[in-house]
Amino acid sequence: MDRPIAPQTTGADAVFRLRAPDVQALPLVLASPHSGRGYSAAFLSASRLDALTLRRSEDCYVEEIFAAAAEALAVPLLEALFPRAYIDPNREPYEIDPAMFDGPLPGYVNVRSPRVAVGLGTIARVVAGGEEIYRTKLRFADASARIERCYYPYHAALRRLVDATVARFGCCILLDCHSMPSIGLPPDMAHSRRCDVVLGDCHGTACAGSVTDAAETVLRDLGYVTARNSPYAGGYTTRHYGRPTEGVHALQIELNRALYVDETTLERQPYLTTLGQHMRLLVAALGDLPRHRRLARR
Repeated sequence: MDRPIAPQTTGADAVFRLRAPDVQALPLVLASPHSGRGYSAAFLSASRLDALTLRRSEDCYVEEIFAAAAEALAVPLLEALFPRAYIDPNREPYEIDPAMFDGPLPGYVNVRSPRVAVGLGTIARVVAGGEEIYRTKLRFADASARIERCYYPYHAALRRLVDATVARFGCCILLDCHSMPSIGLPPDMAHSRRCDVVLGDCHGTACAGSVTDAAETVLRDLGYVTARNSPYAGGYTTRHYGRPTEGVHALQIELNRALYVDETTLERQPYLTTLGQHMRLLVAALGDLPRHRRLARR
């Protein structure tokens, strides 16, 4: 069985890992913002939850699923090393629940977003199952320190990758890689068979329709049941980076965890390897798309 969690004792200054080829071969960037497993001893001590419960907020092993594709096809993969329960880079920089803090928050903080309302802001109040994370209220200075140390460097690295890809190829397809729990999907998805993959393009505003169409075709040809924009239309990364008229096409992909992981123990399941092979086919198809479709800036 995989160890559920261990305090981070080495490499504490590293907040992301970039797997980059010597020469990028395709106009594609992969990002995994929620697969980080670097839990500090201080964070574990501040939490009222056991280690395994904290880990259920992760997009477990998503970086492993896409790493083989990144290496084989010579495209960069950026992965956050900090856990989503600690700070979520798929939110605005300061999307924060004031009830979590022991004093007033600055006026620039977004305290009224839908994500804040359910406890899943930049600094999450709850884990995926809805349980409160912290024993006591936090100091806003500590939240700001997390954002400065983790959030901004991650997005600075992602912005550099996207800009460099556009400069080299004239366009960039940013695939934001996630996983979703098998429970809690809308009834229309669950009545006959689970939904395997959800593609989110912010209802057509974050990328050209041909990008989403191509991804859906590849996945369905491989036998997966897919959906678009429901229940996940795309988070901050998709909305913020997706600028089709500027040649940047952002697509969020959510993989059903039941395909490749035991959702109770978080142990890897054998299909993880097959899923990685299939994601390589998806990445290859998306990377080849600009040769046949005009995706450069207009």
